[in-house]
Amino acid sequence: MIVTTNNKRYDLLNELLNNYSATVERKAEPQEVFDFVPTVNTREDDDAYHIELDLPGVKKEDVDVSVDKNALTIKGKREVREEVQEDDYYRIESSYGTFARSFTLPEKVDVENIKAHNENGVLEITIPKLQVLKDTTKKIEIE
Repeated sequence: MIVTTNNKRYDLLNELLNNYSATVERKAEPQEVFDFVPTVNTREDDDAYHIELDLPGVKKEDVDVSVDKNALTIKGKREVREEVQEDDYYRIESSYGTFARSFTLPEKVDVENIKAHNENGVLEITIPKLQVLKDTTKKIEIE
C-alpha cells in the first residue's frame, strides 16, 4: 500500500493497488506444467495509470488484455524451451504455465483509449484518466 500525506491524486492509485487480485488459471495438463505469476509494478502520473508486467519469454501473441465492466484482465501463457546439445550429452529444459492477473479500475478512466505495449519482456499498459476541465469559464449562449 502506498502511503501519502494529504495527496488526493494517489487515492485512485491506492484503490487500484488494494483491489487487484492475483489469480492463476489451472488446467488439466501434464505434470510438467506449472503456473507462472508475473511480477507487477504500478505507477501513476498526471494523465494516466501505468501497469507493468514482467513477462520474460512470453510472446505478445500469447497475451490477452481485456476490460470487462470495471476490471482489466491480463491472461496468457508462457512456454520456455531451452535446448543444449553437446558432443556427450543432450539436454532439454522446458517450463510452461498460464497466468491471469485482474485489476479493478478506478471510475474515471478512459477505457476506450487504453494502450498496451510489449518491449524486452515487459508489458506496459497505459490507462488514461478522463480529462476534467478545471477552473475554466465558458459563456453559454442562450438560443
